Amino acid sequence: MLPNQRINIIKEWIFEYLSRMSKPANCLVVGVSGGIDSAVVSTLCAMTGFKTLAVSMPIMQRPEHHDLSLKHANWLTTRFRNAYKVELDLTRGYIAWEDIMREFKFKEEHGFANSKSRFRMLSLYQIAASTNGLVVGTGNKVEDFGVGFYTKYGDGGVDISPIADCMKSDVFAMGKELKILQEIIDAEPTDGLWSDGRTDFDQLKMTYKELEGAMQDPSSEKYEQYVSIRKKNLHKMNPIPICKFDGKTTLENN
Repeated sequence: MLPNQRINIIKEWIFEYLSRMSKPANCLVVGVSGGIDSAVVSTLCAMTGFKTLAVSMPIMQRPEHHDLSLKHANWLTTRFRNAYKVELDLTRGYIAWEDIMREFKFKEEHGFANSKSRFRMLSLYQIAASTNGLVVGTGNKVEDFGVGFYTKYGDGGVDISPIADCMKSDVFAMGKELKILQEIIDAEPTDGLWSDGRTDFDQLKMTYKELEGAMQDPSSEKYEQYVSIRKKNLHKMNPIPICKFDGKTTLENN
């Protein structure tokens, strides 16, 4: 499928979803990180004509990442009259919470990294609640359904997910078609949750090209590595386990 066809399908899908809601939303709320996924999603949202809020939420952010999110938000608002930039520095609130956790010895570092994503999620939902909006997800197919490379109840907590059936290569192709800033297209993918600036590759030890190849071809030399990553994160992608009462188990059997 050509990038412009994919763009039109997603744009129309977002528009139709909002138009058919029993309680129509007034705006689309998108967290922008300075990465290609959020840049493409926020642009697609703005193309629908609905009010679109591009929200930058630094938390002890490396300047280069925050700068890119602001550059994109500025680019978006100059192209679309229905797009608005929102900049919220969440650092002070996050540090206060982290200090409390450390005081009580709950100080696992990976948990702190994921909690930054959850701070952003709750902020997006507060904005959505205040504007009768929907929180729009920015995860692609590789992250959301391949290796589960997202934070549970963080960036995985959304109302709609427009590019979740698009490979990372599809997102880049759409980005080029939409003329997203070249700096963003060229930037090394990162989740922006670590103070040392580690990239997605640093964490996954695989490029997105390698991940896509492994997802699509079990004979790939990287397939086992892909499966190993996927297995660790299935708890995010699978439905939450529940204790079911299906009629076969009754008190009479006890």
